[in-house]
Amino acid sequence: MGKTALVDFVFDKPAIKDEYITITVDILHTTTFREFILSFGNAVFDSVATRSKKLRKQFITLLKSLSASFGYDPLQNTPTFDVKLGDILRPEYTLAEIFEYLENVDKRCLVVIDEFQQITRYPEKNVEALLRTHIQKLSNANFVFAGSRRRLMEEMFFSSKRPFFQSAKLIKLEAIDREVYKDFAIGHFKQAGKSLDSDAFYHVYDTFFGVTFYVQRIMKDAFAETSVRAKCDIKSIKQLIEKFVSESDSYIREQLSFITEPQKELLYAIHAEGKVQSITSSAFNRKYSLRSPSSTQSAALKLLEYDLITRKEKVYSITDPLLNLWLSRRR
Repeated sequence: MGKTALVDFVFDKPAIKDEYITITVDILHTTTFREFILSFGNAVFDSVATRSKKLRKQFITLLKSLSASFGYDPLQNTPTFDVKLGDILRPEYTLAEIFEYLENVDKRCLVVIDEFQQITRYPEKNVEALLRTHIQKLSNANFVFAGSRRRLMEEMFFSSKRPFFQSAKLIKLEAIDREVYKDFAIGHFKQAGKSLDSDAFYHVYDTFFGVTFYVQRIMKDAFAETSVRAKCDIKSIKQLIEKFVSESDSYIREQLSFITEPQKELLYAIHAEGKVQSITSSAFNRKYSLRSPSSTQSAALKLLEYDLITRKEKVYSITDPLLNLWLSRRR
């Protein structure tokens, strides 16, 4: 829904940029706690330590566990964060040192950890508890935990058995209002001497359920394809959507190659139904020749884990509008 771009937009505002130190770290690519430390350390060094010689010196002084691993830029006459994964021998100590550094910085820090749910996939079992312990002690920083896997994020922050239980305020991004988005898109076309039919925009918005990533992608393509003094109509939009779905074919096939046959059967059944309230009902299982209610339940848990389906108020549906569109083309 555009959460990362929204954070960047807010952080660029003078009221934030001039008063706070902003740090953003995307951990989607990380698979271990040590990789998290490396990404987090890099982000803190780039956003904080590079602001002055004093802050660089403090960073190197406080991070004793990595002191032998820093590089040096002879042209700038400054140290560099040239740390490799193998240099992080005591990750818990390094994490504590990074948090101690943030506590002693001369300005309040705003830290965004993007795709925060990724820490649940680490082989180390105590990462959530460790992070929660350090974060709750900090008085010089506020944190935003952003994630695209709604179920996992809700589990992390709403389950009384988890360390981050009720430790943050939930801000859920809904789709941008249809009319507001339409005016925004038409305005950009107009500024460039082009025009966009309202129906053409509505078709994009409705096809992708207002999901920002896809709406922006198709509108960007439409803008590029439309000449000055020309109009983008619904026919052009439909062609661009078809092209996008075709381009995504190999990616979606690869995504589906990792799920089992019972999981695929359930995925296809949910797509055919649109929305399903009771996936374990005998009627639903009979209608789509599913193996058994217990098998369906097991398959649903996995599809939820993979974020291929979503459950909202006990109603199941396909999570990704692009996948939904791709499945419709294959019926």
